[in-house]
Amino acid sequence: MTEIRFYHLQRKSLEQALPELLEKCNGRGWRAVVMAGSEERAESLTQHLWTYDDRNFLPHGNVRDGSAEDQPIWLTAADENPNGATVLFLVDGANSARVGDYDLVCEVFDGNDEDAVTAARARWKAYLDAGHKLAYWQQSEAGAWEQKQTAG
Repeated sequence: MTEIRFYHLQRKSLEQALPELLEKCNGRGWRAVVMAGSEERAESLTQHLWTYDDRNFLPHGNVRDGSAEDQPIWLTAADENPNGATVLFLVDGANSARVGDYDLVCEVFDGNDEDAVTAARARWKAYLDAGHKLAYWQQSEAGAWEQKQTAG
């Protein structure tokens, strides 16, 4: 079964946290898909990854860039895996029917948005019922990720 990690944003925005998480994937040689809630949001995140840090570079692309097979990180609003990724990031409430196609799925949600928290709780239960291995990560006071709960 797929390992699914829930990342509860409380101290950082998605724009701050996502590059950090993607850097870890890239550093391990893992390919990733970032699935956003809309095409506009996927494009916004794509542009953000070009400018988030003037000392780092995350190789990435989207449908406008093309050549998905050459992109270690692919940003999209579609439920697709055109770059052969083993890691899926679901952001802004995006939902995939294909979580079982990945080794790792990262659900990243805004802890300051009650609707996002409620939806994350519902997805946790659905994933648990489907037999996936789950982990819940929360930002500490210092901004580091701390694993708070596991299931499955």
